[in-house]
Amino acid sequence: MDREHVKGAVDNAVGKTKEAIGQVFGDSKLVLEGKLDQAKGAAHSAIGNAKDAAREAADRIHRSTNRY
Repeated sequence: MDREHVKGAVDNAVGKTKEAIGQVFGDSKLVLEGKLDQAKGAAHSAIGNAKDAAREAADRIHRSTNRY
């Protein structure tokens, strides 16, 4: 798990917490902040997934060119 995945997980957890607290207390601003944090977390996770895919592709290319 790289840094982007960690950031995504943290942002998502913070966002869910803010959203839940906002709903309990009727604070629509806090609910919105929570949803924005969750979206930010999803973006970080997507970036992490793209980095993983690029890293795996580079590894496959490296392995296939170093067979001989």
